[in-house]
Amino acid sequence: MSASTVAVIIVAAGSGTRLGHTEPKAFVPLAGRTMLAVAVDAALGMQETPHLVLVVPDGRVDETRATLAPVAEVSGAPLDVVAGGASRQESVARGLALLPRLVDTVLVHDAARPLTPPLVFDEVVQAVRARGHGIVPALDVVDTIKRVDADHRVIQTVDRSTLAAVQTPQGFPREVLDRAYAAAVTEFTDDAAVVASIGLPVDTVPGDARGFKITVPADLRRAEAMVRERSEPGSTGHEQPRRAAGGAPGAAPRVGTGVDVHAFSEDPTTPLWVAGLEWPGERGLAGHSDGDAASHAVVDALLAAVGLGDLGAVFGTDDPALAGAHGAVLLTRARALVEEAGYRIGNVSVQVIGNRPKLAPRRAEAEATLSAALGAPVSVSATTTDALGFTGRGEGVAALATAIVVPM
Repeated sequence: MSASTVAVIIVAAGSGTRLGHTEPKAFVPLAGRTMLAVAVDAALGMQETPHLVLVVPDGRVDETRATLAPVAEVSGAPLDVVAGGASRQESVARGLALLPRLVDTVLVHDAARPLTPPLVFDEVVQAVRARGHGIVPALDVVDTIKRVDADHRVIQTVDRSTLAAVQTPQGFPREVLDRAYAAAVTEFTDDAAVVASIGLPVDTVPGDARGFKITVPADLRRAEAMVRERSEPGSTGHEQPRRAAGGAPGAAPRVGTGVDVHAFSEDPTTPLWVAGLEWPGERGLAGHSDGDAASHAVVDALLAAVGLGDLGAVFGTDDPALAGAHGAVLLTRARALVEEAGYRIGNVSVQVIGNRPKLAPRRAEAEATLSAALGAPVSVSATTTDALGFTGRGEGVAALATAIVVPM
């Protein structure tokens, strides 16, 4: 009998029409394998071995079981394969029906997001168990969003600060998902919506840029390039960073330092963001993104630790996609770069230098926010310069950060 208390249902029953393939999407080749096989690898990379349920097109059940059962067996993961239904919702319901009673946490993942790192699966599981309700990985929306009419005319600009781009795996306590699916009477686009439809809460954790959904041929080409370059240490391709010197197994931990400075904005409507938090009622900092000096210093430290340069060199200082982007976006991207370079983040320390905001009352909140974005402990402190220099005169905020990364 399975001893796994966490299950991952991978939904792989969709068509590949928009990819220009005759095969179902999850069976489209990706770097010599199938999209589904790559997605299974990610699930099997979790810290806790999951009970895997693969929901595939009718007619592909036996083929899938024969191909992937040996892969799951090597990891000691129980595996079930079932034919999907007429909709995604019905497919998930069929997967749920196969789970043993021992399972208390369920993740639902789209095979069309095959490059989602195992760390995201782990963080979703941990958050579900810590908070006791639904959890979805999400990225801040960095593009300007417009509402348009049927003729494609712009009607209004949508406030993106209240928006998030949601990914998978989406995780839930088993009984919550069972109850939501039993009560569902309409079709929803994801599992979080099914759960929310019965009035239950769903929270977010930071997503990962690598968890993008493969929908059109350009997405598939991007994924192919990422898989190829991931398997070629020393690659200097643009899509993924090269492995930094010292990234070989057995290499020593590395340390990086980062510094960032932002002046206060002349615009009184600019919000203040520091250490991943908004500070209502405080004068904001000027910058192309949100001016979060603490988050930016941490990004600099992480990039320096793996020898990839600094924030300006890697992300640029005028990228329109990052206009107004919050620090969490850059932190998530920096984390992905560190991991692609063959390292994981050990811990980070950042000190904020300035008269305002008063960090002490929200220090724990800032540490939790930054730690969640990086998947590693972050300590936050603050100091002043006793009225000396530009920070002492109240002209801006500075931050110093130190990061330790260790080989994977």
